[in-house]
Amino acid sequence: MTESPSGIEQQPGGVAFADPGYRAAVVDLLGVIAYGEISAFERLAEDAKLAPSLEDKVALAVMASAEVGNVVRLRERLEQLGADPFAAMQPFRAAVDAFHEHTAPSDWLEGLVKAYVGDGLARDFYREIAAFLDVETRDLILAALDSTAHSTFVVERVRQAIERDHRVGGRLALWGRRLMGEALSQAQRVAADRDALSSLLAGGVDRPGMDLAALGRMFNRLTERHAQRMADLGLAH
Repeated sequence: MTESPSGIEQQPGGVAFADPGYRAAVVDLLGVIAYGEISAFERLAEDAKLAPSLEDKVALAVMASAEVGNVVRLRERLEQLGADPFAAMQPFRAAVDAFHEHTAPSDWLEGLVKAYVGDGLARDFYREIAAFLDVETRDLILAALDSTAHSTFVVERVRQAIERDHRVGGRLALWGRRLMGEALSQAQRVAADRDALSSLLAGGVDRPGMDLAALGRMFNRLTERHAQRMADLGLAH
């Protein structure tokens, strides 16, 4: 028998979900990721209308289809835990929808940067929380987050646009900073509004409250990874 970083004991076949606080945290996390994947599918399908070429349109369609596959796997896991997938997603609709409303791209390039930078921040946040989970759930989440990576396509398109017109870089850099602020606000809201997730972030569901110092370090890591993504795109952070 071993322990996860949260102190939850793990059996060879997975974690014992006897602790209601731990189960609630897992259901919350799967719910917010699943709804985020649905929102990403909707956004990518909408952004495909702005694609300048058929190749780009197909590339976004492929990305969108990957999001749908993730939703199916996450829904199945929630059902295995005896949870209603739709009830699990419902508490996070307001925060996720608000993020997308506040960061609606005005053109193709802004949509690409949002897909790379905004989604990257969200995925990093979920990976941080997943570190405290049982192996089976953690592996499912990490596989879902990794399966929808589209860094090569986005980086190539954005860098090509900057090479054609250097003024584009300044505009997209400002856009990236705005995405950063909105994404962090959303992440903080999600973490603070759900007691189970807050406890999990503090190091385990058996410890009340939130370790603000540790949370601060986590958001520093998110900021550093964002800066690296901006650099990958050829944009100043």
